[in-house]
Amino acid sequence: MAGGLVALLDDVAALVKVTAASLDDIALGAGKASVKSLGVVVDDAAVTPQYVEGLSPKRELPIIWKIAVGSIRNKLLIILPVALLLSQFAPWALTPILMIGGAYLVFEGAEKILEAMGAIKPHGLGANGAVREEKAIIGAAVRTDLVLSAEIMVISLNEVAHESFLNRTLILILIAFLMTVVVYGVVGLIVKMDDIGLHLAKKSSAVAQKVGRGLVKGMPIVMSILSKVGIVAMLWVGGHLILVGMDDLGWHAPYGFVHHVEMLVHDATGSAGAVLGWLVNTAFSCLAGFIIGSVITAAVQGINRLRSKH
Repeated sequence: MAGGLVALLDDVAALVKVTAASLDDIALGAGKASVKSLGVVVDDAAVTPQYVEGLSPKRELPIIWKIAVGSIRNKLLIILPVALLLSQFAPWALTPILMIGGAYLVFEGAEKILEAMGAIKPHGLGANGAVREEKAIIGAAVRTDLVLSAEIMVISLNEVAHESFLNRTLILILIAFLMTVVVYGVVGLIVKMDDIGLHLAKKSSAVAQKVGRGLVKGMPIVMSILSKVGIVAMLWVGGHLILVGMDDLGWHAPYGFVHHVEMLVHDATGSAGAVLGWLVNTAFSCLAGFIIGSVITAAVQGINRLRSKH
């Protein structure tokens, strides 16, 4: 009886060790994959604040919360099962899907630029004003998040492709929650920074008052800059997805040219070569994104005109 109990305890201890090692592997895999997708996370954090710019301060955090809920839903209910199934049975389909997502991003970015230039008319709010605007904002933000989250998850999936199916699933679930908390926590902090400034400006400390007034004056400028950075990020990420996707599917000329110029700059500029080469790649991706997005916007505008006539 005692021997059986000892054997059972040994089995439990061995199981605990295996479980702990597996959890360590999952945490390590999630950490490595998160680092790889950090660039897209930064883009996501830059893109989102533009959706609440100009809204009532009372509605900023509730809208960000709804976008965050939509983001986690995107990752867990749409992207995760699709990515795992495709990686297991049809890995060739991931590239075209990412290219379609990239096309949506460049369309969003180009449309905003063309609206700012006066080339096309901005969307109206319709009869219900703010309510319709909030729904439109949340819907647009969640759709944009779907593409950015898909790239985060696919990059992460590629980093843990050697893991077992169960470990891959657990790592991606962990990344989904981690990235959502990081991105929308940062976004929430950014959009409420002016309120923090107002709070500090009422303090008795002269330093706190000075910092508070600086935040109140500076945050509108920061939000305006982030809005523009978000548009550039859409064009950059979307254009890059399309160029790399073309290369993966066999049309090497467009991305081959971009990579060639990037390497020329990299080799010619010494210690600054890595940064300048990356900037060249980013600039070409943005340009390609704007051209492709403008074509898509023109097509969408044409279809909308035809629909309005009929």
